[in-house]
Amino acid sequence: MATSAALNPEPSSPAERKQHDLPQKSYVDATAEKLPNYYSEQEQPPPELYAGKGEDAAPRSPRRNIHKKSSSLRMNGFSKEEASMIVQSFEENDGEHLLSTKPVWGDKREKRLAAQRTNSELVSGRKAGAGWERSHIHFAPLSVPLKRRLQTLIVLAHTLSIAFLLSLFFLLCSIPLFWPILLPYLIYVLFSSAGYSGTLSHRSNFIRSLPIWSLFASYFPARLHRSAALPSTRKYIFGYHPHGIISHGAFAAFATEALGFSQLFPGITNTLLTLDSNFRVPLYREYILTMGLQSVSRESCENILSRGGPNKEGMGRAITIVVGGARESLDAQPHSMRLVLKRRKGFVKLAIRTGADLVPVLAFGENELYDQVQPEQHPLIHKMQLVIKKVLGFTVPLFHARGVFNYDMGMMPYRRSLNVVVGRPIKVQQASKPEDTYVDELHGVYVRELERIWEEWKNEFAMERTGELQIVE
Repeated sequence: MATSAALNPEPSSPAERKQHDLPQKSYVDATAEKLPNYYSEQEQPPPELYAGKGEDAAPRSPRRNIHKKSSSLRMNGFSKEEASMIVQSFEENDGEHLLSTKPVWGDKREKRLAAQRTNSELVSGRKAGAGWERSHIHFAPLSVPLKRRLQTLIVLAHTLSIAFLLSLFFLLCSIPLFWPILLPYLIYVLFSSAGYSGTLSHRSNFIRSLPIWSLFASYFPARLHRSAALPSTRKYIFGYHPHGIISHGAFAAFATEALGFSQLFPGITNTLLTLDSNFRVPLYREYILTMGLQSVSRESCENILSRGGPNKEGMGRAITIVVGGARESLDAQPHSMRLVLKRRKGFVKLAIRTGADLVPVLAFGENELYDQVQPEQHPLIHKMQLVIKKVLGFTVPLFHARGVFNYDMGMMPYRRSLNVVVGRPIKVQQASKPEDTYVDELHGVYVRELERIWEEWKNEFAMERTGELQIVE
């Protein structure tokens, strides 16, 4: 018994310690008695190595005996100074603290090998895969909600509608079975007056009110705001600014009921205007006619504002003109607001001839939907775009935004807020021959109303602006 007591003065097994009324020994202490000591008194490991820190009274895990002998370290390619540890601390969301350790052998070893290679004749090639780590293209995750996928689908379908429908037409032309139908249809497209007659016979309020347009508007998202109510006993010309690249805000607000135009302006039938050439594109013209779009030609504007309505003279009718046109699209830079308006007075003369009130509209966020080549950095490209605009009547901005499956490259617009603010109406006195002084007066009032909208709402809807409102050309 004495010998046993000398050999085991403090029992380690739980049963023996319970028999002698001793507290339970931790696993780390019990294991340390059975492990040989590989360290000299001068080479004892620091106490923080592999020390766990818990929030309960559970026994600690035993310390791991890492390589400390010089011979063992040399065999593994390390020096004694490299065999150290880094203690890391983590804090979870519920407030629990965790400690973790990691060796720094790899970092120090790479530095030492790099220093050796500096003095050697070994030349290494580039590191494979490094470019992918620095890629600026961020792909969309797979776990995207169904609503966002549908929003992307609708915006993609509208953005590519002209290309898709034109391709479909050429595909049908390649099938002889459809020739007896396509030939009369082409003759009808060439001579049809549906795009400028002003009767709006192809307009479908059912199609304009479909739920899919709510998905289209919520993609950005877009909102329509009014500064004052408009009586339905007058006729109006809405001037939309800026043009942007594709004028998505104008389509959402005035070509669909997604933003509630009929609720904000009851009794008013608004028509969004576009280039007359669009009504000569097969199949695509049927799409835009159904959405209520009309030609921006002078004949079309006068027909819309002088026909229909309760009095058959255009009362309660309105048209929306993107005043800046294709020229303004070249200045559509994010976080800026440059409006091509100084010499644009044709819409004012139209308002005087038809007796329609002018209503300025400012769309905050329209220029933020795309990025395009900056004229200052590429002046030659900008000059070529102006020449194309002068010869063909339209231009092609070199733009990009995001893609369907990535956030950095493609023709899809960015998901950035669109706020379309409708200003106060400007009363116009009808005259068959507008005088220049009256035209300039109305134009000045119109510009001041745009400036009022900008000053009143820029701090809420244009917080990331890099400049102020500019009226150019």
